[in-house]
Amino acid sequence: MKKGHAASRRTLLKWGLCGLGGMALATLPKRLVAQTSGPKTLTFSADDIGIVNFALLLEELEAAFYAAVLKSGKITDVKEQDYLKAIGTHEVTHVLALREALGGQATFQTKDLSFNTSGLNTLLKDRDTILNTAVSLEDVGVHAYNGAGLSITNPAFLLAAGSIVSVEARHAAGVRGLLQRPTTEPASDRPVPDAELVTDLNPFKDRAYDELYSPKQVVAIVGSLNLLNNPITGALVA
Repeated sequence: MKKGHAASRRTLLKWGLCGLGGMALATLPKRLVAQTSGPKTLTFSADDIGIVNFALLLEELEAAFYAAVLKSGKITDVKEQDYLKAIGTHEVTHVLALREALGGQATFQTKDLSFNTSGLNTLLKDRDTILNTAVSLEDVGVHAYNGAGLSITNPAFLLAAGSIVSVEARHAAGVRGLLQRPTTEPASDRPVPDAELVTDLNPFKDRAYDELYSPKQVVAIVGSLNLLNNPITGALVA
């Protein structure tokens, strides 16, 4: 790697760790206001670029959620605040890494996302609602990355996805611990029941294995959270 590129990457990650999280907190109210011309339609193609852009959307949602959590003041325990701040910083770094990997092939920008103020406020109701929502987002991220992994052909993209999914799983287990819930996801917690799992994606079924969700199933779960105003379409999620 060239020295200049390495320095640029370090600067990018430093900005993600130290600056972007704070900037998200400062700008969140403006980003939550629906655009007067209507929210941008997010379209995901059924190829590597579409999959990575879809992963980027999930990371953007998580980053925005944790920024809103910290701004809400509903988490009063200092240790829990620090933990959620650390998770939020991870999600911002994931956003930066995926955008760097996509380069000019990113199909939307952060400013294109239109968040539903009412839906978000519902998820920020109190400490338990916030932590349970965090568990849901992190668990869905694990199912989504694993489900998409079989379709990724670019080794660099596959490496990025594999590196991120393990961190998402640690996040889920950690927040579950704060709630004194089982660190692994029991079947009763899963939004996709066994009968609706895509058979080809799930050759193994046991608590020792994570179920794999299709992008279409992930879109339905994200929609149920009522976080995003943007329509989502494309061959990947059809």
